Amino acid sequence: MCGIVGFTGAHQAAPILLDGLSKLEYRGYDSSGIAVRDGLKDTEVLKAKGRLKILKEKTNEGKSVKGTCGIGHTRWATHGEPSEDNAHPHVSDDGNVVAVHNGIIENYQELKEKLVRNRYTFYSETDTEVAVKLVDYYYKKYEGNPVDAINHAIIRIRGSYALVMMFKEYPEEIYVARKDSPMILGVADGESYIASDVPAILKYTRNVYYIGNLEMARVRKGEITFYNLDGDEIEKEQKIIEWDAEAAEKGGYEHFMMKEIHEQPKVVADTLNSVLKDGVVDLSGVGLSAEEIKNISEIQIVACGSAYHVGMVGQYVIEDLARIPVRVELASEFRYRNPILDKNMLVIIVSQSGETADSLAALREAKLRGIKTLGIVNVVGSSIAREADNVFYTLAGPEISVATTKAYSTQLIAMYTLAVQFAKIRGQISDEQYTGYIEEMQTLPDKIRRILEDKERIQWFASKQMNAKDVFFVGRGIDYAICMEGSLKMKEISYIHSEAYAAGELKHGTISLIEEGTLVIGVLTQSALFEKTVSNMVECKSRGAYLMGLATTGNYNIEESADFTVYIPETDEHFATSLAVIPLQLMGYYVSVAKGLDVDKPRNLAKSVTVE
Repeated sequence: MCGIVGFTGAHQAAPILLDGLSKLEYRGYDSSGIAVRDGLKDTEVLKAKGRLKILKEKTNEGKSVKGTCGIGHTRWATHGEPSEDNAHPHVSDDGNVVAVHNGIIENYQELKEKLVRNRYTFYSETDTEVAVKLVDYYYKKYEGNPVDAINHAIIRIRGSYALVMMFKEYPEEIYVARKDSPMILGVADGESYIASDVPAILKYTRNVYYIGNLEMARVRKGEITFYNLDGDEIEKEQKIIEWDAEAAEKGGYEHFMMKEIHEQPKVVADTLNSVLKDGVVDLSGVGLSAEEIKNISEIQIVACGSAYHVGMVGQYVIEDLARIPVRVELASEFRYRNPILDKNMLVIIVSQSGETADSLAALREAKLRGIKTLGIVNVVGSSIAREADNVFYTLAGPEISVATTKAYSTQLIAMYTLAVQFAKIRGQISDEQYTGYIEEMQTLPDKIRRILEDKERIQWFASKQMNAKDVFFVGRGIDYAICMEGSLKMKEISYIHSEAYAAGELKHGTISLIEEGTLVIGVLTQSALFEKTVSNMVECKSRGAYLMGLATTGNYNIEESADFTVYIPETDEHFATSLAVIPLQLMGYYVSVAKGLDVDKPRNLAKSVTVE
């Protein structure tokens, strides 16, 4: 949640801050603000409620704000409603400390009471203002430097934070502190950059540092110094970002989501090819040895949102091919139910950002119990990537649209690859089957491309459904897992109530919701379950439902029951999700466009959920 940027250098800061925030608006768009310092002059703070464009208009694209050092923020509201007062940056009573924040301070009420007793006043409802004034309190109490003040403050803060601060007595310097919320720092040509996510600084530098948990940093022009909680300097290794800067731009598409849908053939191929050598899977880069794979007693896949749906697919595919018991857990529930974990278990954490708060907490819980962990992540150097025992990097590149598409598809291909390799090593499939599965996975990018070439037909149908009140997705087995993702795409960007059901469960209550004209989308890629799912769809039709069927090419008898049909190319049924999800992504997109909604920035949502 929330996007943070910072800059200190020779150029004017405000245009750079606004440009960076425009790349991070997917993290929150309730309000925005910047604070800019021009040498020894007082810091100028400007805020605006609503989308970033309002702040851009207010500052003439940053041209009206002078200064070469500054910080900026785009907000997803947690404490306090969206308003200009609650917008960041926040300022101490006398302007000594100015700061922006991503995270949640759980004990802010307790800290606020302490500060009120020490004659601090408050103008906002945010927990961030409390953090700013707490830092100011310790700065003045101990007459120390910013590092000492921040250290005294953060050891008293419970919760998560990425704090970026400027101090009145330290012009052209920015200070950073982090716990559980992402933050990267970059340098180039005597200038320094701060951001919550890579896209904000790709335009300016690829040389970055990842600040660790419970660490601080002092950022000056072209120079960054890191500290631990004791205030001692620590060394950091510089990393190079390999992402293509153009991948963070729309590239002529109306929306990032449509651009990212069309990037799926390439990124699926890239992710698969990253672990293929001479036609066989090589997991040496992932770090899993054959012996470790043979000894796995059970797998728990832990994730949130779309990544959880990847886990549901993974459960079916891994169990069927590798014959390893698999359980899929919502990360937000995993550590609260005191799970029973076996020492030979493998816990797989799936997260695009590698910073998802609940998933990160689940990872740490597993490690605390001595369980081997594997992260499937898209962002190099992210918290999950750094803390997991092993990492499988997906190569989706930057994904800007809040509704995930290409990251989901790369996670799927990673899961298939693990399933096939685990099956081979554990002797569950023959050499011939192994080769066949790999060859079939290699055909998926072209088959995805073929589906996209026929998207206009889906656009036509979607335009007819823009006034739908309810949509139900039904399927069995892997098809049910596909339905879960299709339903999520529909509800999160079109705001239409949508649910996914295991088709056989309809008659246990849910069918009572079917009314005349209710859209029911049946997914039918699993041949053994085809007839049963058709029967469930017909039960809905007899109650007035309008049926859309999503089936594999050749199953044309679905047209006897469905009012509208979409076909995907034939593939091995274990891999059908990679193809079936494409029409459902397009369906959600086109319904949203037809309704005139903001596809890339749906209401109340943010891209990376870094708070619990």
